[in-house]
Amino acid sequence: MDASTLITTSAADLAGAIATGEVSSVEVTRAHLDRIAAVDGAVHAFLSVDEEGALAQAAAVDARIAAGERPGPLAGVPLALKDVLAQKGVPTTAGSKILEGWRPPYNATVTQRLLDAGVVILGKTNMDEFAMGSSTENSAYGPTHNPWDFTRVPGGSGGGSAAALAAFEAPLAIGTDTGGSIRQPAAFTGTVGVKPTYGGTSRFGQIALASSLDQPGPCGRTVLDTALLHEVIAGHDPKDQTSLDAPVPPVVAAARAGDVRGLRVGVVTELGGEGYAPEVEANFRATVDLLAELGAEVVEVSCPTFEYALAAYYLILPSEASSNLARFDAMRYGLRVGDDGTRSTEQVMALSREAGFGAEVKRRIIIGTYALSAGYRDAYYGSAQKVRTLVQQDFTAAFARADVLVSPTTPTAAFRLGERLDDPMAMYLNDLCTIPTNLAGNAAGSFPTGLTGDGLPIGFHVMAPHRADDRLYRVGAALERALTDRWGGPLLNRVPDPATTTEVTR
Repeated sequence: MDASTLITTSAADLAGAIATGEVSSVEVTRAHLDRIAAVDGAVHAFLSVDEEGALAQAAAVDARIAAGERPGPLAGVPLALKDVLAQKGVPTTAGSKILEGWRPPYNATVTQRLLDAGVVILGKTNMDEFAMGSSTENSAYGPTHNPWDFTRVPGGSGGGSAAALAAFEAPLAIGTDTGGSIRQPAAFTGTVGVKPTYGGTSRFGQIALASSLDQPGPCGRTVLDTALLHEVIAGHDPKDQTSLDAPVPPVVAAARAGDVRGLRVGVVTELGGEGYAPEVEANFRATVDLLAELGAEVVEVSCPTFEYALAAYYLILPSEASSNLARFDAMRYGLRVGDDGTRSTEQVMALSREAGFGAEVKRRIIIGTYALSAGYRDAYYGSAQKVRTLVQQDFTAAFARADVLVSPTTPTAAFRLGERLDDPMAMYLNDLCTIPTNLAGNAAGSFPTGLTGDGLPIGFHVMAPHRADDRLYRVGAALERALTDRWGGPLLNRVPDPATTTEVTR
């Protein structure tokens, strides 16, 4: 295979070619490193690239295969890792200056499982600081650009991971999803992103934003690639007390089958209408009709408390974030400012946090601290938790009538860089459809289903009950198969090549 073929081939096919000796993992990894060198100056998907480490991992896989081993279904395939997951000895910043230069002394469980499976980690991807944001504009290291249109955001907080896929810098990526940070970037970049059931993947070694909402998950260019990656990273972890001690759902088998005949698909009444772009709504309706053509049974379901989910989320998340971020005190690791022997510990902490945290992080810490303060906790945080219970009850009632629920992933396609930075509410509304799932802890995914008239991707959102993650892949694979036939090839074949696009000044 030539370099162009290597970077556009699916992860499943690359793994097969590596296993049979048609191509080596070192060749595949080298091709992706060269691609990153060629285009990432414009895309800025990566915060750091571990060239030496990636080539060493690839050489180790080649040696194992030469010795007759079969290390795993994705062995030798490169991957981009979101910078919120610890990787031993590799810079890990969570997109923040306060962690600049920190190299973890251990691996996150997800990272370790990738390495054990022979997946080659190319580097760490850009993200909104501590995963706070919907556009990857809140990174302390500058924004990521959407490969479909460099003037647009790639979504957030996992914009770096999604952009790396769309720019063919990596065939696989890992994201984390607190309110939609895997699914919204997937929708904006024409890629696949899945948030597993809460507890389905380990959070050990993930720098926490909101512990009751965060979940690492797989990102890919195809549904099967995403399912294969899901299977690699999922499963019980005794290091994480919220980890589910239950079998991993048969996600790969579901992705290979892609059969929706007899599946009951529930259209959520409240996730549509005013505020949704007409092109997004039209694409959603056409996709629901397609599922019906493929044999699914479509029903309307109502989840009336979803309209309060956004408000509840933006009390629960900052409350938990303000607690989690208290550990960044400049005393044990990370940035330290003003430690010249003339200031008290408290003054050094204050100066370090002032210099190390960005505006969005400070905003959420202030909101969360206020919501948890004496005299207000029950009125704000307590009320938000009651709404969370009602949202969970709505999901339970809806799943009694439907096997999966569907909606647009986002109300609009990717917006322009800077367009919503001064309007936090407009930014938060991007996650309107994805947030209820995080409050309930069930599984959800975004799958590409078309383009707007401006050539921007549109995502289709599928939600499934706890531990029924395989249903997402049934729907996603059926749509992918039908739509690829209609398009005459994958949607990502239409993405402009960043290598031939005028570079954007960051």
